[in-house]
Amino acid sequence: MPPAKKRARSYDPARTRAAVLAQLGHLRQAVGGLTPGQLALPTRLGGLTAGELVAHIGEAVADVGRAVAAPAPLRQDVQVVQWPSRSACGAAAADAGVRDLAARHPDPGAFLEEAERDLRGLLAAHPAGRLVRSDTGALPLDDYLVTRAVELVVHTDDLNAAVSGLDVPCDRQALAAATRLLLDALALRAPGGTTEVRVPPYAVVQCVEGPRHTRGTPPNVVETDPLTWIRLATGRTSWSDALGRAEVSASGERADLSQLLPLMD
Repeated sequence: MPPAKKRARSYDPARTRAAVLAQLGHLRQAVGGLTPGQLALPTRLGGLTAGELVAHIGEAVADVGRAVAAPAPLRQDVQVVQWPSRSACGAAAADAGVRDLAARHPDPGAFLEEAERDLRGLLAAHPAGRLVRSDTGALPLDDYLVTRAVELVVHTDDLNAAVSGLDVPCDRQALAAATRLLLDALALRAPGGTTEVRVPPYAVVQCVEGPRHTRGTPPNVVETDPLTWIRLATGRTSWSDALGRAEVSASGERADLSQLLPLMD
């Protein structure tokens, strides 16, 4: 008998909405205190400055409003777990328009404040199940918000890396959603049950084709922390570098994920 099909993970709409708003709030507060010199610092996104990265973050949030404003699709045609393989958290680097956007919004704190206010208003007006058209397909609004949580967490980390001394916190629920979605995307890319990937305290998945583990300690285990996993999944950190810095542990002959990563970049 073939193995039962794994049920897709679901996300609680109230928690997702609270997480996105909380992470956006953390960013808004931090960005409001940056100096012009700090906003001019380069980031790891293809030469974008910190200020231009903030503009990209604002656009990622504003995309929710544009999706809601468009006519609702008749049917869903993509699952949220497919989003990582069809998108990129480094897309801002290739988008000259983000530089123009940053120039039009010289006060990035005010720009994020406006984005937060608009997002609160549209979330109050639209139910979780309302279908929207994203750049990767049609899916429910609150599944699309999970992708915004990923964008916000990834770019929070990008901003912290660019500005020395900056330590914008990650909302726990936003970090959990980002970790889980990217882990599920790994399992979708490499289905199977021979390797267990653990990212405590948020999620565990089994992946990679081969003998399926059923009980006891798995023969192939990968374990890391949430931010390291997100950096691996989005190409911010390489597999070899993470191993070399002991940021990830991997045991077993099928525990090498280097050929599967990054999932997006």
